[in-house]
Amino acid sequence: MSTKKIAVLTSGGDAPGMNAAVRAVVRTAISFGMEVYAVRHGYNGLLTGEVEKMDLRSVSNIIQRGGTALLTARSPEYNTPAGVKKAADKCREMGIDGVVVVGGDGSFRGARDLTGAGIPCIGIPGTIDNDIACTDYTIGYDTAMNTAMEMIDKIRETTESHDRCNVVEVMGRRCGDIALNTGIAVGAISTLVPEVEYDFEKDVIERIKKAQETGKHHFIVVVAEGIGHVEEICKKIEAATGIESRVTILGHVQRGGSPTVHDRVVASRMGYYAVELLRDGKSNRVLAMKGEDIIDLDITEALDMPRVFDEKLYKISMELSR
Repeated sequence: MSTKKIAVLTSGGDAPGMNAAVRAVVRTAISFGMEVYAVRHGYNGLLTGEVEKMDLRSVSNIIQRGGTALLTARSPEYNTPAGVKKAADKCREMGIDGVVVVGGDGSFRGARDLTGAGIPCIGIPGTIDNDIACTDYTIGYDTAMNTAMEMIDKIRETTESHDRCNVVEVMGRRCGDIALNTGIAVGAISTLVPEVEYDFEKDVIERIKKAQETGKHHFIVVVAEGIGHVEEICKKIEAATGIESRVTILGHVQRGGSPTVHDRVVASRMGYYAVELLRDGKSNRVLAMKGEDIIDLDITEALDMPRVFDEKLYKISMELSR
């Protein structure tokens, strides 16, 4: 039987473009003749009944906004078998027979569990880190990289004025994609990521000294959050090179801001696709980008996939930064 009433929620860390996905889900569902409901505060909202019916105007003027209009929250209660059962029972009480979940791996595990409890779910990858193995791209990633690039471009101007080195930490606890691409975009002398073991003397100090010999006097080093120790890295650079060095931690500024065209379009496409799957009776699926194509995969299979780091791109970044 086709789905007649669906809900949409955002879970985990917020990411620019989530609102575009929510908008697409709501308007696609209405165009298909479905009723559609928004769940506030993620899975916790299912438990507490923070659910409201949406219409076309409910999602007006949110496509350009960062963050998530539906809000997000952690839910320790949901992360238990009893919590999942309670959420499924709440869905049945409200007549909701399908849920679109926008978030990362943890959100997908929640969607898998809710599907197992009898409520069909579709996952849309939304996280700035681009750390979901099954997809080439996650909603929010492009905006986060552009934000980091813009911030580092500003930092570079003062770094250049004082002949300094600035060590910039960007987000990415387990994934170095933001650091890698931003490092290339800003011409960082060195980029450190959790996927690649590095030799500090060779990969940072020697690179700076060789660049000094060719007349370079100011430097940017980009470090992924997962590397840590940025203060120590900064002190070591100054001690070894004599260059006055500073640390900048960009932090959650990378989560905010108006989403880029790419994030808005990908999110809109995925929102539409997710509703199509529920309409056609599909469940326990996660959407993924392969190149420019959007495909769907079994959530459990998707969660088990190993993540592949682009080592060739990392090599390119180090060759170009001299």
